[in-house]
Amino acid sequence: MLARAVTHALVGLEPRRVEVEAHLERGIPGFAIVGLADRACQEAKHRVRSGVSSALLEWPLDRRITVNLAPAGLRKEGSSFDLAIALAVLAASRQVPAERLAEHAAVGELALDGRIRPVRGAFAVAEGARSLGLELILCAPESAAEAELAGVQAVPVRHLGEAVAYLRGELQPAPFEPPAEAAEPEPPDLADVRGQERARRALELAAAGAHNLLLAGPPGTGKTMLGRRLPGILPLLAPAEALEVTRIHSVAGLLAPERPLVLRAPFRAPHHSSSTAAIVGGGPGPRPGEASLAHRGVLLLDELPEFQRPALEALRQPLEDGMIAIARASGQALFPARFQLVATMNLCPCAGRGDPAADCSCSPQRLAAFRDKLSRALLDRFDL
Repeated sequence: MLARAVTHALVGLEPRRVEVEAHLERGIPGFAIVGLADRACQEAKHRVRSGVSSALLEWPLDRRITVNLAPAGLRKEGSSFDLAIALAVLAASRQVPAERLAEHAAVGELALDGRIRPVRGAFAVAEGARSLGLELILCAPESAAEAELAGVQAVPVRHLGEAVAYLRGELQPAPFEPPAEAAEPEPPDLADVRGQERARRALELAAAGAHNLLLAGPPGTGKTMLGRRLPGILPLLAPAEALEVTRIHSVAGLLAPERPLVLRAPFRAPHHSSSTAAIVGGGPGPRPGEASLAHRGVLLLDELPEFQRPALEALRQPLEDGMIAIARASGQALFPARFQLVATMNLCPCAGRGDPAADCSCSPQRLAAFRDKLSRALLDRFDL
């Protein structure tokens, strides 16, 4: 007995079709998942079996169960395949109509009690389903708003038993209703700043021309405060830009169910101890870094010389191309990163230079070492 379900794996921001094949045969009872699945995906065996039992459905105890995640050459990571695996096994054991299941994509993690949990990247998965001609996607209610943004009809199900009853035609889930959008918190307002005419003018020019801006001066002059106010004078995102930014934040798992669409220019301010992978993205299954999360928005690097030099040098490519390419043996992941860079720094290591109330105590050697932290190639990327 063989049955199939459709879901998607994420390679960077791109959804790749994954066909979940479940085969039941006579033999020594067992449950195996094949198809280049990582540890979290292999652990689906325990979640799926417990979820099926908790939903008061029949687990095929006298059968050997093999689940293949095709294509086998594509690495599968995470728990988003749980729902598709469970439904494929139930279809193979004839508890779910296979032809009805074939009309849907499925994405979601199973809890041990059968509840369906939301997963990151539901928006991208729904886009992949639409590209295959599938108009329905089974998902957790928290993921439904993301899925609807992709132009498919979300079928929100809270429990595996509810999904099975829906596929059998015994239950019609409540139609998805967009949640009441919570108001986004207002960014800091530049109008609150009194004085600082030259710095305010620099921010206005940076906002008007999408220029990269470097604010240098002694401590206490408001460099960070001014940098945080740049997003407040940027316009709202255009519809196409909003969907592009939403896709990135969905893959990163940053979307809130009450605000599924990102409308304001993103603002990111990573700590100076952040690694290169945290800034530009990376990891075993590449995920977007701070530079991509700031796409179409502002990336603030406070105390620029304190960042690791490799992390700063890695920003040169996206500042030039607006794209980050992360290569792995299994392929390449592309992340858009067309952001506006705002950086702040002191004029010297002791922070006394430029301060009328303090004297600089830095030696020439220390000043030279301080300046060497920033390459000329990086400094050339700043317009103001």
